[in-house]
Amino acid sequence: MASNFAARANQALMQSSPKWRLVVWLLLMLSASLWTLQLWQNGARVQSDILAMLPHLQQDKLTERALNQVEATLADQVYIALVAKDETTAIAAAKLLMQKLETDLVARGKQGALTDIRSADMQLGEALGQFYFPHRFKLLTAPQAEALASQNIESLIEAATAQLYNAFSYANSNLLAQDPLLLFPANLLALAPSSKVRASQGILLANQGDNVAAVVMAKGRESAFNPNAQLAQMTALTQGLDAVKQSYPDITVLKAGALFHALAATQTAKSEISILGLASLLGVIALVWLAFRSVMPLLLAIVTISSGLLLAVTFTLSVFGELHLLTLVFGTSLIGIAIDYSFHFYCERLSDSERSAQATVAYIFPTVTLAFITSALAYVGIGLAPFPGMQQVAIFCAAGLLGAYLTLILAYPLLAGSRLPEGSRPLALAGTYLASLTQLSKRFTTPLGMGMFALVILVWCLVGVTKLTVDDDIRHLQQSLASVTEPENQLRQLLSGGTDNQFLLVRAPNEEALLQQLERVSPMLDAAIANQELGNYVSLSRYLPSHQRQNTAYHLQGEIYQTQIDTVLTSLGLDENLKPELQAAYLAAKTEYITPATFFTLGAGKQLAPLWLAPSEANSPVSNGALNDDGASAEHGAEHGADQGADYGADYGAIVLLGGIQQIDALKARFTQDESVQLIDKVADISAVMGHYRLLTLKLLALALGIALLLFSLNFGFKKAAVVVAVPALAALLTLATLGLTGSPLSLFHALALILVFGIGIDYSLFFASAQNHGKAVMMAVFMSACSTLLAFGLLAFSQTQAIHYFGLTLSLGIGFTFLLSPLILTTTLALTTNQLLTTKKS
Repeated sequence: MASNFAARANQALMQSSPKWRLVVWLLLMLSASLWTLQLWQNGARVQSDILAMLPHLQQDKLTERALNQVEATLADQVYIALVAKDETTAIAAAKLLMQKLETDLVARGKQGALTDIRSADMQLGEALGQFYFPHRFKLLTAPQAEALASQNIESLIEAATAQLYNAFSYANSNLLAQDPLLLFPANLLALAPSSKVRASQGILLANQGDNVAAVVMAKGRESAFNPNAQLAQMTALTQGLDAVKQSYPDITVLKAGALFHALAATQTAKSEISILGLASLLGVIALVWLAFRSVMPLLLAIVTISSGLLLAVTFTLSVFGELHLLTLVFGTSLIGIAIDYSFHFYCERLSDSERSAQATVAYIFPTVTLAFITSALAYVGIGLAPFPGMQQVAIFCAAGLLGAYLTLILAYPLLAGSRLPEGSRPLALAGTYLASLTQLSKRFTTPLGMGMFALVILVWCLVGVTKLTVDDDIRHLQQSLASVTEPENQLRQLLSGGTDNQFLLVRAPNEEALLQQLERVSPMLDAAIANQELGNYVSLSRYLPSHQRQNTAYHLQGEIYQTQIDTVLTSLGLDENLKPELQAAYLAAKTEYITPATFFTLGAGKQLAPLWLAPSEANSPVSNGALNDDGASAEHGAEHGADQGADYGADYGAIVLLGGIQQIDALKARFTQDESVQLIDKVADISAVMGHYRLLTLKLLALALGIALLLFSLNFGFKKAAVVVAVPALAALLTLATLGLTGSPLSLFHALALILVFGIGIDYSLFFASAQNHGKAVMMAVFMSACSTLLAFGLLAFSQTQAIHYFGLTLSLGIGFTFLLSPLILTTTLALTTNQLLTTKKS
């Protein structure tokens, strides 16, 4: 059936006019160009956001909302620490930086790159005091509550008396008239979390050894992963920091934030695209020139690559609406694959100079078509991975191969019509190599030779595969340079450890239950801090006591205002006429409560609003501001995580930010028995997904080998098909063994690369299986194809991004092994043919 289809296709190709085929090809390329231009004009863009490479987790609605809240709040924050030898210089430098950033914001109006420029909020304490004071009868610290519960009011009177005679106390006549025991100041102080930072003159300060660091924070107006926004934000920061350096040359600058990671990733990707792509292109051009010594093959090679890249971009933008920078980095490998069709065409022309271009295309059409289908299916296998970025790579490369294939079929019959210079030398070299390989292979046809060869391969594979380790850590997708991470880590330590990649999500069926849950979780986190499992945390329980807790405090204070009020006023020497007013105020406060709805209207409340998740999106307060002054986030929101669970979309939820995590397993163990509290760790969750898809990809590879065996059996017969499939299978096995021997851990990116080893390697096998006249032309074409592919993927192995490095390294090894093994198909095929002839004669 396959043979009949190939025969009909060959006949159609020979009968069709080369001119009309060229016209069709030109119209196709013109349409693709116009459509791509239209897509760019309609908003298609190059994307550098590393989040676009991450898999989508299946998660419940509340978890998804929590992730979105944290990402939206923390993703675009920028933190700058100005470290000076004394506090005065640090404060002056911070004020100058804020002034320059605000000047840029005013000058640009709504287009300012950075907004929400701030340091310490000096009015925060006053605003909190004004909000909480009317609710003072429902607030008690733990020592105050314990004293009232044990009816030890004398200790509170003694503490209030000490405050009266303390020169630095908050006591004044107005406060004493409304809070005679001075309970409220202690409650107000309890709202401020323990931290290494302090405030002076509106600037947030922290000690760094003998030096003082002043911290300035801002938020990017647009995403830090938008290349244009990166440029604008860095320009504003650079101008401000240059002004600081000019005035205070001894200042040391520490930076943290997603902006600096994104900028480093963008610069690395752009550099690798230009360097790796240019090196691959130059290598291909050199190969073509050295082999054919003619301008036309060189020009057609460039046309083939260009048409492939054009269709790759067109299809990718049509499907995704954007093109990821890492897709372009992976896509540089397309140059080494798309040119294979040109190599096979011209090598066949060298072997038979009398054959026309149209006849040559018709001759190689069946094999090239089968090779294109298998390679395209290999890329489809990559597209099954749960990574939008890897799906882009699959579409990009499959479409690119389609462009190269159509160029060969439609454009070559007319454009490649000119004769080539004498090409006997490269063909002779290929023939010599094949002859030497044939002589070598004969030594392995003896029982002893085959046994030794099989033993070496078996030992190599067994030892290597048993040494293989796995590593599915998603952070290997992109690792920032030390120049970015080291200052960030220093700044995080200044800010009490900052905010880590994980957080708690607390659930409850209603608002009151959620507040009670938060109050129950806080002591557990305090215990974790005491046990050095955790550095700090930010929870709404500090600011929003539950109604139950407020009622408890209210009833305990009844001991003061209903039972002991006379004793309190007499002991403190206060006017007895205050009694009616105090009792009336106490009774009036009975039905007044601190609620999330009122708290989130405050400036401080708005900063904490993203930690609260009401059932309705419309009722959930959202803020783009920072969560708190000491909750620095140096990582992008992609590093925050999600657990899977039931659909809690109708539940209330609250986020508890965690910082300075030292023992995440111990911390997680504290909440394993509580279904209402989840430690969200997207890094771990995505890594688990990567491990799952790594296994699935390897199974897919085994399935692809089986399908290829069945497919090729229809054309070649089972024995020959088994030999064709055995080459990429053995190459993949040897690659895994070599990775194990070299200590490279196995990841999803290795598995995806093995899919391509199969897709590309099967091409070599197919051409050798279909070769005639001892395969000199095929050997030369495979040699050039392998060189160009190794150029592309070998260069990817030098990428600074580990994911790309793993991908390139695996492909380089796999293609190298395939190149060494595939010529053996020719000798095996000859042996099979000889045996069939002998069998026929005997019969």
